[in-house]
Amino acid sequence: MRDRSVAIVGSGPSGFYSAGALLASAEPIVRVDLYDCLPTPWGLVRAGVAPDHPKIKSVSTQFDKIAAHERFRFFGNVELGARVTREELLERYDAVIYAVGAQTERPLGIPGEDLPGSHASIDFVGWYNGHPSCRNLGVDLSADRAVVVGNGNVALDVARMLCLPHADLARTDVADHALHALAKSSIREVMVLGRRGAAQAAFSTSELKDLDAIDALGVDVDLADVPRGGDGDDPAVSPAMRRNLELLHGWAQHGLNGAAARRIAFRFHRSPVEIRGDGRVEEIVLAVNELQADAGGRVVAVDTGVREVVPTGLVVRAVGYRGVPLAGLPFDAVRGVVPHEDGRVAGHEREYVVGWIKRGPTGIIGINRQDANQTVRNVLEDLVDATPRNAEPDEVSAWLASRQPRLVTTAGWNLIDDHERANGRAADRPRVKLVSTAELLDVALGAE
Repeated sequence: MRDRSVAIVGSGPSGFYSAGALLASAEPIVRVDLYDCLPTPWGLVRAGVAPDHPKIKSVSTQFDKIAAHERFRFFGNVELGARVTREELLERYDAVIYAVGAQTERPLGIPGEDLPGSHASIDFVGWYNGHPSCRNLGVDLSADRAVVVGNGNVALDVARMLCLPHADLARTDVADHALHALAKSSIREVMVLGRRGAAQAAFSTSELKDLDAIDALGVDVDLADVPRGGDGDDPAVSPAMRRNLELLHGWAQHGLNGAAARRIAFRFHRSPVEIRGDGRVEEIVLAVNELQADAGGRVVAVDTGVREVVPTGLVVRAVGYRGVPLAGLPFDAVRGVVPHEDGRVAGHEREYVVGWIKRGPTGIIGINRQDANQTVRNVLEDLVDATPRNAEPDEVSAWLASRQPRLVTTAGWNLIDDHERANGRAADRPRVKLVSTAELLDVALGAE
């Protein structure tokens, strides 16, 4: 049987896991070309995982092994819809998998959220991780309080990054511009807001425990907001929820350490209703909520009408990511995903989805492997009986070079990787990231 070829658009975890599963197929044998609009691969592993979480980033070693496969190629600096189109990929490949993630953030929908000093977490996280589109975000850290809206792990990452001592940050791969800005930060309190209660917060226990490891950090929790973990036999209280409540309850009982240089203050039952300021963020208005059960038994936050005004100079909105439409594909605007049947794009042949654009922005990195395996099983099943229609690898390379003269190949990414790691060794850091597209391309293409 003739080898088949598959294009994967998006080189984050879902893209790499899909590539690995395709390359492991014995029948049919598959060649994989992995595309990304950036000169660098890895998606959120590079631009989303907090710099002080090297164990999570270590999944990149698996991606390196996949990238070393003889039937794998990486093509960076290729934007779908600008340099190439879906139709052109379908002309040259037997199948196309979209692993484009969730590229924007859910808005709060309140007055003032676009004021300078109010940032979507996807941008703020990209800023400290060195994403080229976020390096000039202009983060102002001159206020003494920041407010993070959200009760998930991204919210905790942001809060933690704003409170980490400089010595701890300086050992990570945080972007240099963020490292220098955070070293001069005036922020002493980060308030983390949750619209519901502590029991409904989506933090993972390991993320909460990380706060105890930060020197000179106080954690402020109102004891009245945090019930104990509950009866061990109570089915409404999951083991993860119980562990979180015990941690939060312990901080609440212990009280705030007056000697703490910085503190994270958890405030539950609070929803932002307005961000105010004269030309930039100066304060945030919060609604005080109470919890009620809706008709389906789900616990919801209900506005009591009471308002609180909190002075702040920085607001980071971490209330969830959202997928964006792909030209020519169906799109569920409510869920922010491409409609599909087990990964097969609804109403389309030879087109598939995987990861957050398939299921929504949920789950940790490892979940993407199971998700990718499901989609790839269907891709392989469809390829077995399909008539091959792929172009030869050299034809694809020539076509891409004509469309994008500054094409970054696997060799180009290896040059970037080697360059950043070498600079990192010199500074006793994992890597020193290049954060502008121009710098990345200079290194990737300079020796090719």
